[in-house]
Amino acid sequence: MAWWSRAQGARSASARRSLRLLGALGLLALAAAGCERAADPGPARPRPASPWPSYGNDPGGQRFVRLDAITAENVDRLRVAWSFHTGDVSDGRGAIPTATAFQATPILVEGVLYVCSPFNRVFALDPATGALLWRFDPEIDLTGRYGNQLVCRGVAHWRDARAAPDAPCARRLFTTTVDARLVAVDAATGLRCPDFGAGGEVALAPAAGEPLWIGEYQSTSSPVVAGDLVVVGAAVSDNVRIDAPSGLVRAFDARSGRQVWSWDLAPPGFVPTPGTTSAAGHALGTPNVWAPMSVDAERDLVFLPTGNAANDYWRGPRASMNHYGSSLVALRASTGQVVWHFPTVHDDLWDYDVPAQPTLTTLRRDGREIPVVVQATKMGLLFVLHRETGAPVFPVEERPVPQGGAPGERLSPTQPFPTRPPPLVPHTLTPEQAWGLTPWDRGRCRELLRSLRYEGIYTPPTLQGTLMYPGNAGGSNWGGVAVDVGRQLLVANVSNVPFAVRLVPRDEVEAERRAHPEDELGPQRGTPYAMRRFPVLSPLGLPCTPPPWGTLAAVDLARGTIAWQVPFGTVRDLAPVPIPLRMGVPNLGGPVITSQGLVFIAAAMDDYLRAFDLASGEELWKGRLPAGGQATPMAYQIEGRPYVVIAAGGHARGRTRLGDALVAFTLGD
Repeated sequence: MAWWSRAQGARSASARRSLRLLGALGLLALAAAGCERAADPGPARPRPASPWPSYGNDPGGQRFVRLDAITAENVDRLRVAWSFHTGDVSDGRGAIPTATAFQATPILVEGVLYVCSPFNRVFALDPATGALLWRFDPEIDLTGRYGNQLVCRGVAHWRDARAAPDAPCARRLFTTTVDARLVAVDAATGLRCPDFGAGGEVALAPAAGEPLWIGEYQSTSSPVVAGDLVVVGAAVSDNVRIDAPSGLVRAFDARSGRQVWSWDLAPPGFVPTPGTTSAAGHALGTPNVWAPMSVDAERDLVFLPTGNAANDYWRGPRASMNHYGSSLVALRASTGQVVWHFPTVHDDLWDYDVPAQPTLTTLRRDGREIPVVVQATKMGLLFVLHRETGAPVFPVEERPVPQGGAPGERLSPTQPFPTRPPPLVPHTLTPEQAWGLTPWDRGRCRELLRSLRYEGIYTPPTLQGTLMYPGNAGGSNWGGVAVDVGRQLLVANVSNVPFAVRLVPRDEVEAERRAHPEDELGPQRGTPYAMRRFPVLSPLGLPCTPPPWGTLAAVDLARGTIAWQVPFGTVRDLAPVPIPLRMGVPNLGGPVITSQGLVFIAAAMDDYLRAFDLASGEELWKGRLPAGGQATPMAYQIEGRPYVVIAAGGHARGRTRLGDALVAFTLGD
């Protein structure tokens, strides 16, 4: 029953990524490489009444869709309309050494549905039937060991205003790959755009620093488009080394692939010394931006959710490298200059990196409309900031937090806490609160909790072992939140599972590995300590915290209060016997809100897509999926017929059922 992930440590390898050589076949052949087109797609497809043109529908990621056909009265008539199988799935045990997580949210532009698979293949589908129109394969190196799994969360679309509508690559799809490339393909044909970079792609890794192995530096989230620029971040494997590849963010010209600006997240006044920069001059070991970004075109801003600096649990003299870490940063989209930044954690030592797309919305207060950005965090906190200045709309207090970390570590004496909304997950846990199915199970949990240091949230990592509650998986994670501006309601799904971390002195590492072979052991090279991390579970494999272990909540944005919060998900697909006990389970993915006041979400560690009533939190419907739905759905309407689409491919580290299906639901007769 050990159903929650025991995260696997990044595995180094000596392999280096070889240079991609342009062959002698010419640009035309390069453009065609990797693309397979289906038979004649037939007449032009009808334009949808409710397209979904960006990862979060709008560039600000509100995940709200005008979908009037599905209501609370008829939602129970939803049936599977079609399924499409990508063929891209791996459990990491065979010829492909890395497991997959199908986390993609499709986009719908000009009557075509576009989705990427964990192998970074891009598929164009008919949104009414799921029929394949074309597929593009960037041919990633599947032999790499990807620290952040084989993942592609989405693609971005851009239209060239200078080109004739039917010109090649007048509409482009931009996709990034886990082996660190940015690729441009023609949205109409799936052929590479040969005028972009070298044969349709730009290599991302070289400027960031040489990876130790294929997969240390990878791109997992969708790029964003800001005018005629495409902006990309990257994910860097955690807890491997202090001089990890730079987390620089870059903007490229959408036509040529020329780099327009870069920002490497080094602290102000950073002075390079030997071994602290890449060959291109970018600071090593900085925070990175692995989660989805957002764009405010009117204000020329791009919003970045940043991770923490290397390593997660020890930084010592390099604490200043985390200046921009675990923050929300607003850059001038046209230049890459910092406009403002707001730290959600000071000197982060808990892997509380900002994991979710910043959500741009409008808050109504005292007859005024305030442009805000809402940032969900792993701590279960929501920060509501003014979009133009970064000033908190609800007061944020600096509160004292536990001190007394490992020798030589620097800790912030305070951490920021928003006064509203309240936390969506608990921040305290005592041994007396230990939970178990039986008195014996509960007693073992109580012993484990007593063995760990814990004085509340932000208790620092120690050699004794520290309880992290909330854990580094959240609270919120990359699925983000959804907002209904008209109703001034925000919906968030959160997890509530504790983790523990122990700093391991160098001379104890091998003994620790032998004693705890199932736990993650990160080397944290360049520091005095490795780290061991594990979920705090009972002998039966259940969290030692009282359920619910996952909830769904609605927040009143105007008041900063929780409107409702309910257990989310069952143990139906987690327990040995499929009993649908609604205890609330961990979840990965996000929600979508419709104009009829419905919330669609999968995410939970059971295999269902669900619909909830936005007003009350009541579960109205659930549809069975062929695999885990650890993704964020999207929805649209064509010729009056509504569709709700979810990637059902599971999540290997979450121990959910693996698969390769994109499933569309519509109203049955």
